[in-house]
Amino acid sequence: MKTYRIKPEEVERKWWVVDATGKTLGRLASEIAKILRGKHKPYYQPDVDCGDFVIVINAEKIRVTGKKLEQKKYYWHSRYPGGLKERTLKWMLENKPEEVIRLAVKRMLPKNRLGHRMLKKLKVYRGPEHPHQAQKPQPLEVKA
Repeated sequence: MKTYRIKPEEVERKWWVVDATGKTLGRLASEIAKILRGKHKPYYQPDVDCGDFVIVINAEKIRVTGKKLEQKKYYWHSRYPGGLKERTLKWMLENKPEEVIRLAVKRMLPKNRLGHRMLKKLKVYRGPEHPHQAQKPQPLEVKA
């Protein structure tokens, strides 16, 4: 008996909507990453993008534990000498809450072309409205 291998064109993709209100950042991100990878499906294969689309609303209302608001920092470099930049989580949540969730999920996905393709299926919005009503997303309950 041969093992069945799913082809990328055979994958059925659903749309899920997650309300981030009061959810812990890391726990929420790991659940979203699992859905984006497709690990919740019985035909999951690590080398095939079989994940679903995820819409995250109310990104500004996530919570973090401990002293992470002041102590957690996001770093990047401008590639110029002395160009190391940093921002605290508190600043990021006030100004770019969508980016906080996107980065948390991105760092839980594979670091290759497949992971980049998976990340494109993540849509994060600051408030409760999103422009994807036509896809009829189903609510996803995350225990975070």
